[in-house]
Amino acid sequence: MQTLINGLKTNRAFAVTSFFVLLLIAVALAAPLIAPYDPLEATMQNAYLAPNADHWFGTDKLGRDNFSRVLYGAAYSLSSVLLLVTVIFIIGTTLGVLAGYFGGKVDVVIMRVADMMISFPGMILAIAIAGILGGSLINAIIALTVVTWTKYARLARSMVLKVKKRDFVEAAIVNGGTSTHILWKHILPNILPLMVITAASDIGAMMMELAGLSFLGFGSQPPAPEWGLMLNEGRQQLQTAPWLMIFPGLAIFITVVIFNLWGDALRDVLDPRQEE
Repeated sequence: MQTLINGLKTNRAFAVTSFFVLLLIAVALAAPLIAPYDPLEATMQNAYLAPNADHWFGTDKLGRDNFSRVLYGAAYSLSSVLLLVTVIFIIGTTLGVLAGYFGGKVDVVIMRVADMMISFPGMILAIAIAGILGGSLINAIIALTVVTWTKYARLARSMVLKVKKRDFVEAAIVNGGTSTHILWKHILPNILPLMVITAASDIGAMMMELAGLSFLGFGSQPPAPEWGLMLNEGRQQLQTAPWLMIFPGLAIFITVVIFNLWGDALRDVLDPRQEE
């Protein structure tokens, strides 16, 4: 934590991108207070209104306010992608640490399963899994978790194998340290910075993939105000009502750029390349 605080003081890029990340989260949390209309309330006589003083982002085919739906979509999309990244981070890191530390059959089983998952094109496999499970946000998260955890597992395993060779770990083993003690006190503190950086850098990519599944009909379902689903709903009116795709698309673009820049700045702050 102290490293992050120092980074905010000394690294301007990290401070600026952190501000925008917090701003996005604040907008998502404050959506019910900011949004001028109910994002699910249909008013058919207002269908397909162009952006105007009353409806800044126009309205959709049911007359729902697009600005309100984009605001609520921030909460919906951000919460879902943060949940997805957290689940992938926990599962992948845990399996990678177990494989790297214990080795033997544990390592063989976990890594062979990871190799099997990597052999399939990731997005295609995610679509297949989501299609089998049925279209919903939870099923989309499960599908992306299944195809993405391998990246974290392999990275965590390689780092654990490196840390295991260091003198302080060998000294802990000689002194009778238990596996649990060594993992919590010596292994995890040395691999977590890079794992956290990887997770932060993946937020943008995971948002794109989650929105992609929703766009294809395998993620969020109507009438949820989710950005990928809004793109899908607006694609048929691209020529007559382009605002239905422009504003959700801009929301995804801005969010992905902010999180990508924040991930790069976080890497500079934590700097895991420094040797202990």
